[in-house]
Amino acid sequence: MSKVILVTGAGRGIGAAIARAAGKTGYRVVVNYAQSREAAEGVVKDITGAGGEAIAIQGDVAKEADIVRLFAAIDAKWGPLDALINNAGIIGPFGRVDALTAAPLAELLAINVTGAFLCAREAVKRMSTAHGGTGGAIVNISSAATTLGAPGEFVSYAASKGAINTMTIGLAKEVAREGIRVNAVEPGLIETDIHGPAGGQARLERLGPTVPMGRVAPPDEIAGPVLFLLSEAASYITGAILRVTGGR
Repeated sequence: MSKVILVTGAGRGIGAAIARAAGKTGYRVVVNYAQSREAAEGVVKDITGAGGEAIAIQGDVAKEADIVRLFAAIDAKWGPLDALINNAGIIGPFGRVDALTAAPLAELLAINVTGAFLCAREAVKRMSTAHGGTGGAIVNISSAATTLGAPGEFVSYAASKGAINTMTIGLAKEVAREGIRVNAVEPGLIETDIHGPAGGQARLERLGPTVPMGRVAPPDEIAGPVLFLLSEAASYITGAILRVTGGR
């Protein structure tokens, strides 16, 4: 039976690319989305049209009840999860730290950090040999902003992804002897609409030349490294943070 993978925030961008790539490699793919149902169903059609299996399940990772419902729905449809991609995230408030207000910061942390932790919690409950599972793999989507800091634009987003890196390292050690590998990928400048609040395409065109490789990458170039970290070729890799930035 095919392995089951959940990709959160998979209706577009990096998440959609990962979901499509997972479908091509034989995973049964759960395309999670919060609001963009049409986009998520489009990803499902892409996967099934290529001969794969996929379903779209709504769930806002900022809400614990939605996460519990999401995992229960996967259990009912395909059984326990084999792989989790913690991809759902927002860029949050744009601007300087001295212009921040509490509400948008709380929303950012609820989605980018708390949501990732709670999804990992539910995945570990199903994957861990300590809970009767057979193992699995988790890949967290971080960001190159963790080391660049994103000054003047989104320091809060960079900080939220720094939390994801620390979570990756700690959780990897916590469950290493329970059959679960936990790693992270740090994308650099990727062509997605997450850049909208920061100037969108104009920002990508401005920063693209600063990348040592001289270009911005499409989301597909993140999907490959993620699928590698899930594969048997990465069987001795856990707690790693793989930077995929074109050298930036």
